[in-house]
Amino acid sequence: MTATARIDVTGFRHNVATLVSIVAPARVMLAVKADAYGHGMLELAPAALQAGASSLAVLEIPTALRLREAGITAPLFAWLHGSHSDFGAAAEHDIDLGISARWQLDAIAAAQPSRPISVHLKVDTGLHRNGATEEEWPGLVAAALDAQRAGTVTVRAIWSHLADTSPDDDAEALSRLQSAIGAASALGLHVPLSHIAASSAGIRMPEARLDLVRFGIAAYGISPFDDTDGRGLGLIPVMSLSANVTSVDPSKGTATVGIGFADGVMSAALPHAEVLIAGIRRRIVSIGPDSLVVEALEVQPNDEVQVFGPGDSGEPTAEEWARWADSIGDEIVTHVAPHVPRVYIERDGA
Repeated sequence: MTATARIDVTGFRHNVATLVSIVAPARVMLAVKADAYGHGMLELAPAALQAGASSLAVLEIPTALRLREAGITAPLFAWLHGSHSDFGAAAEHDIDLGISARWQLDAIAAAQPSRPISVHLKVDTGLHRNGATEEEWPGLVAAALDAQRAGTVTVRAIWSHLADTSPDDDAEALSRLQSAIGAASALGLHVPLSHIAASSAGIRMPEARLDLVRFGIAAYGISPFDDTDGRGLGLIPVMSLSANVTSVDPSKGTATVGIGFADGVMSAALPHAEVLIAGIRRRIVSIGPDSLVVEALEVQPNDEVQVFGPGDSGEPTAEEWARWADSIGDEIVTHVAPHVPRVYIERDGA
């Protein structure tokens, strides 16, 4: 394997700072889930905070604990929990938790936390990605108030997810969140924060920004929209994936490249997929587990092959690969295998 994923840390900081500027005075919670979408969570989390993010979001408590162990002291938010989640460790390490159901509050109480856990109550506003339904909401709020009085939790926020399927659906979801906040207030629960927007609504739906926006893939330079790419939003694609020519077959006019689907190159992108070699786009003929074959004349072993990147030299972008594979840019970058080395680049004067 000759593959390398280069991570433009300078570009990442630019993206975070750009998004922070767009949504101000709302704050930015930067998602570093899925190992920062394959870019490297421990390497990029500090850069996100340096660029103006006020907090970080992950899925599960163990991931948040890794950030604490790495020295991250900023607020952390984890919202996907199971019956064996370590709520005591979350309290000990000051990790905010998304809470969707009463059983989670009961589990927190059973863990006998050494200090109250800061929780964000989640209401289902239509996406159905957990969260209390309208019927369940009063019971969850009442249980949270009891837990707050008992000293096991402090309710910090009410939140939800948008489906991002249409402007009308998102407007309806925002209205449902606001109704839930009103219902909680009527029951005596008043919270300092509310949040619902991620990358899409954070950029194009100002009324959904509320107190903070949970930016994800946009921070990595990939657009959440179909009608424009990351560059069109003023963002810089952060990951570049490259490999090298390993052999050439002049009789067939092909070259073999040391990267394949086991490394993260998506076979679903055939027959449209291309790479860049010596400044020329070359069509991929086939993709195997550890190599791919391209149509290529006048190339040499060890020539660099740009699989995707920012597009500055004519190479395909991750967003192009997403179109070829009938997928999304998130999947292209996250799909790059963990065993592919990540090289972190700081650019002077950028």
